[in-house]
Amino acid sequence: MEKIIPETYDKYIKGLMDISRAITSELYLEDILKLIVMVTAKVTGVEICSLWLIDESVSPQKIRLKATQAIDPEYVKDRSLELDEGVVGHVVTHKRPLIIEDVLKEPRFKEKEMAKKMGLVSMVGVPLQVQDEKVIGVLNCFTSRPHNFPETEVNLITTVANQAALAIINTELMVKTKVIQEELETRKLVERAKEILMRRRNLDGDEAFRWIQKRSMDYRKTMRHVAEALLLSEELE
Repeated sequence: MEKIIPETYDKYIKGLMDISRAITSELYLEDILKLIVMVTAKVTGVEICSLWLIDESVSPQKIRLKATQAIDPEYVKDRSLELDEGVVGHVVTHKRPLIIEDVLKEPRFKEKEMAKKMGLVSMVGVPLQVQDEKVIGVLNCFTSRPHNFPETEVNLITTVANQAALAIINTELMVKTKVIQEELETRKLVERAKEILMRRRNLDGDEAFRWIQKRSMDYRKTMRHVAEALLLSEELE
């Protein structure tokens, strides 16, 4: 196994620290993904990094390109593959890194036009895995010269990828938690607004709810906004 050059090791540690800080931050997922590809490209010295995430909201599931640097943003839009398709599909299904010395000669590589345009030659694809070994995506690193990605390099990129997976999972959990909190707060506000309507207009609970719902549709406002307006009017009286 190759020795790690101290300067290279320091870069990786700095990169891991940057991603670790993201784990406890309140950045949006899109910002987290951009940070991951930028940090990975910087610490590895590769030309391009791309990050693909599995989309579990569709059936059958797909893996979508979510972030990259040094590529036209238009390229990122709506790019997806089946889970068993292409290099990223191979990495997902086999749950281990895949090194390709020449992407233009690799049948599984689906982005040959992009590779020609950008002058890309070699790549390594590494799974984004969480502690239970579930793969949530793939991190790709490309070079513009032939490169065999030695074991030490692959191990360090894998460490970055695993740290990135934690940051992504944490961000998704934070978003879900916020959504749940907002839903609970909305329900409480609507219930209080219903009580006001039941008292003021002599309505039962279902009628009061439908009244709020209708105003929400008529005025194109959320039920929360309608409920807050009712509560404010109650305070002003």
